[in-house]
Amino acid sequence: MRGQGAAARPEHRDALPVTDPAETPRRRPQQRKQVLLRLDPHVYDALARWAGDELRSANAQIEFLLRRALADAGRLPKETGPLPRRGRPPASDVSEP
Repeated sequence: MRGQGAAARPEHRDALPVTDPAETPRRRPQQRKQVLLRLDPHVYDALARWAGDELRSANAQIEFLLRRALADAGRLPKETGPLPRRGRPPASDVSEP
């Protein structure tokens, strides 16, 4: 509890600005889930080699395979977005200063 003290300084006397709901920023995309996955070392090595052959990380290869299996089974949710593109953007997307 605050004791008796001096009045608030002038910068604290103004009301907070009210923002227009139309000016509020868009919602951020949902964060990606992190999952701990235990694999047999031989399975991981094979997966990592396969991922390297397709220029993916092991994590991206796992997600690619899971999405493909879900789609084949008819269980991939319709609201699922595309696989995120990683790495450097194409030269045509880079803006010139």
